[in-house]
Amino acid sequence: MSKYILSLDQGTTSSRAILYDQEATPVYIENQEFKQYFPENGWVEHDPEEIWNSQLEVAKKAISFLRNGVENVEAIGITNQRETTVVWNKKTGKAIYNAIVWQDRRTADYCETLKREGKQDLIYKKTGLIIDAYFSASKIAWILDNVDGAREMAERGELTFGTIDTWLCYKLSKGKLHITDPSNASRTMLFNIHDLKWDEELLSIFNIPASMLPSIVDSSGLLGKVDKDIFGKEIVISGIAGDQQAALFGQLCIKKGMIKCTYGTGCFIMLNTGETPVESKSNLLTTIAWKRGDEVHYALEGSVFIGGAVIQWLRDGLEFFQEAADSESLAEAADDNGGVYFVPALTGLGAPHWDPFARGSIFGITRGTSKAHFTRAALESICFQVNDILKAKRVDFPSSINEMRVDGGASANNLLLQFQADISELKIIRSSFMESTALGAAFLAGLGCGMWMEEELIGKWTSDGELNSSMEGERRQKLVSMWDKAVQRSINWEN
Repeated sequence: MSKYILSLDQGTTSSRAILYDQEATPVYIENQEFKQYFPENGWVEHDPEEIWNSQLEVAKKAISFLRNGVENVEAIGITNQRETTVVWNKKTGKAIYNAIVWQDRRTADYCETLKREGKQDLIYKKTGLIIDAYFSASKIAWILDNVDGAREMAERGELTFGTIDTWLCYKLSKGKLHITDPSNASRTMLFNIHDLKWDEELLSIFNIPASMLPSIVDSSGLLGKVDKDIFGKEIVISGIAGDQQAALFGQLCIKKGMIKCTYGTGCFIMLNTGETPVESKSNLLTTIAWKRGDEVHYALEGSVFIGGAVIQWLRDGLEFFQEAADSESLAEAADDNGGVYFVPALTGLGAPHWDPFARGSIFGITRGTSKAHFTRAALESICFQVNDILKAKRVDFPSSINEMRVDGGASANNLLLQFQADISELKIIRSSFMESTALGAAFLAGLGCGMWMEEELIGKWTSDGELNSSMEGERRQKLVSMWDKAVQRSINWEN
């Protein structure tokens, strides 16, 4: 009987389930969007029950596609939007507040206070992270301090915390599992990436009880089981990784020096640095890529907060076009950006600037500026932001970076990828599998349950083509210089 890996890909805007056969070929994909909540300016929330119900529904539909249903499912891999924070009651299993999403900026002032108190060096040395509202710790602290009775409940050991992988494992096991893997733990700002433990000093800084935290398991292995009442049979969970680490594995960037970029809601550029963490001098993050047995791989990461989301904003906010895919043809209607530069700091700027007070800005508008120029400038802004991170990586990791594997929805846009190749002087290699995040979770799960051996995976990744730089150096330099000027004028706008 054929066996399949069920990959659960819980993202920022939708929950997805993908079935992979024994050749690692996707045979069925189901996707369901869920509601985004914006209760105040800069706040972004999800309903944890909506996340769970949407993920459960797509998983059930995927399983029902199989002739023998759940009997064909060998194992489950989980990948998830990282940093997003859920706090729930241990007794009732109900969240005490909405999930605070990674994009949320409500704790920016609190994070600035920690910086002024001189906590940055300590936190970076332990976690590899820059103090920022992006990460989970300040979100947990906010919930404890702002939900009635939460602080007292936490001190009594009645509350528990998890990122979305933890929440899904808890729900899938009907409360038996409270686990996370090092790739997700390393995004909380509470985890020491060197000794691979929750750190008491960090917990003290953020005033978070250790009793709230999940147990740490490997990213691949026999990690737990789905309760038989969920799908009608116990299924092993054998792979867990945060979405960007899963995408790195899905792109099979498993050797030191390999790099990938996922073009999604945000853009996430991750460089495998091998089994040694590399400290960044350029405001990048040092993070855990995955842990398999005694082997831990680290990565340097840079995050762009507004990547494909800028195209969604043009579609939904300004109604430039009806479908995001239409942005490519509209941008191609202009020969160039017409001197327009768009800094999409709609939720602040991520790496390497880390400025929560920057705001979106558009420069160079004239009477001749058209929708096409705006759209082209928006697409180019994605590439400029990625290039800022690539420049920083070249400082921190001097080994030559000549090519980058790419995936994610916006990587289907040829105009965008060609501009990225031009502006960054890189060979861009697009994966045949656009859903590298789900594929990475499947790879980890397949390895964890014994369906595949690592050497088998190498042949399962294929390219969908390459793009090479063809831009003259003088033009490249001019474009980057103007972008840098626009960024500097957007920084610290609201502070």
